[in-house]
Amino acid sequence: MSPAVLLSFIIGYFVVLLAISWLTSRKSSDNDTFFVANRNSKWYLVAFGMIGTALSGVTFISVPGKVGAPSGDQFAYFQFVLGNAAGFIIIATVLLPLYYRMKLTSIYSYIETALGAWSYKTAAGIFLISRTIGSSFRLYLVVIVLQKFIFDSYHIPFAITVLICLVLIWSYTFKGGLKTIIITDSLQTFFLVSSVFLSLYFICRSLDMNIFQAADAIKNSSYSKIFFLDNFMSSKLHLGKQFLGGLFITIGMTGLDQDLMQKNLSMSNIKDAQKNMFSFITVFVIINIFFLSVGALLYIYATRYGIKVDKTDYLYPTIALKYLGIIPAVVFMLGLTAATFATTDSALTALTTSFCVDFLGFAKNKDINSKKMVSTRHVVHIAFSGLMLLTIVIFNAINNDAVVGAIFKVASYTYGPLLGLYSFGLFMSGRQVNDRLVPFICIISPIFCYFLSQHSAEWLHGYVFDNELIIVNGLITFAGLLITSTQKTIKHSLIH
Repeated sequence: MSPAVLLSFIIGYFVVLLAISWLTSRKSSDNDTFFVANRNSKWYLVAFGMIGTALSGVTFISVPGKVGAPSGDQFAYFQFVLGNAAGFIIIATVLLPLYYRMKLTSIYSYIETALGAWSYKTAAGIFLISRTIGSSFRLYLVVIVLQKFIFDSYHIPFAITVLICLVLIWSYTFKGGLKTIIITDSLQTFFLVSSVFLSLYFICRSLDMNIFQAADAIKNSSYSKIFFLDNFMSSKLHLGKQFLGGLFITIGMTGLDQDLMQKNLSMSNIKDAQKNMFSFITVFVIINIFFLSVGALLYIYATRYGIKVDKTDYLYPTIALKYLGIIPAVVFMLGLTAATFATTDSALTALTTSFCVDFLGFAKNKDINSKKMVSTRHVVHIAFSGLMLLTIVIFNAINNDAVVGAIFKVASYTYGPLLGLYSFGLFMSGRQVNDRLVPFICIISPIFCYFLSQHSAEWLHGYVFDNELIIVNGLITFAGLLITSTQKTIKHSLIH
């Protein structure tokens, strides 16, 4: 596959994104537009666009690859997806009504009202650290694919490739912000979804199968087991662990994450926000079934033609870019690019919003749309782009999958304290936390959980943690807040 052909398609893709940016921001590019899209977004556009944000390039590559992993994953990931769906329902019915009732721009403003100023800054800081690391890692995984298959041919250094990507993302988001992203994410989701279905078509064609024959082949293969009910203590794939992990990770990394919630807060009323969420759940579950199906067919294809890869993550790009032809290669690259840039552009906007609102106090300023405030937002936006560039370059310098994977996992640990903070605010409104101790509690909890995950087999009679560790993380934070809190003299609840 010619690097020039791939590059030309990617350039064309970004030209379209820049055109959308110009159209959406030419009439208004103030802070209300950037932060909440003037609160008049269409729920169906947000619902469709959220698919691209929720499914990053990591999902695009890793989910199909894990189907045939030596660990025997098969379709076990679907158990996690079912937990995700349950988590989205809780977000739609519990958290969204709270956010709309308080008319929040940053969801972390709730913590200030419920717990205090230090708790508020801690929650916002957790998000900034977690999202910067997580989004940088997701972009890094795609940039190394672009580097290998395109930019190495032109002898362009890795850091310059990252810079080009971030400049392009910044260029179509810095004016319109969320208003632009809601449209571009819909376009990018279209490319993502199309690439999954087209990949299925091209693989089936290469295997001389129609869709019904392919479905039978997947069903009868050694890759199609969904529910794992054996070895609860030692198996990370057990239904209970996967479902609970999916549920609480969704609440933490979506419902308590400014990035994905910012889109939900851009609609005019709670009913539209809930319609968006319930529509999104349906599409999310279905598209993950197709991702897993692509994985099974890729392994069937690899077995038939004797294709071997060093790592499961390399299977999809290797077959798509080297064996299926020009059109499938372009489709794959556009889908992968769309999946990751939909995540990164959204993250940059959310990071900028959170810092401006939570640390610079934009929401408390009556003249939020003044030239000075808009200029400050531009500086913050550039600064986070630079921070993401630095983080990705560090990932590349480490160049160790185990270390980078650990960094990414540590980022997910930080959402546990957010679960504890929000749970305490919602259910313990009669108690007052020791606000200045909250940052220390939120640091101690994930550190303890990290050591627990490393030694759980010997400490807990063979029990091995997976994603459900986030529950323990949240409970430790909640317990720390409870132990250091006191009874309020006047009870006040934000729920009733």
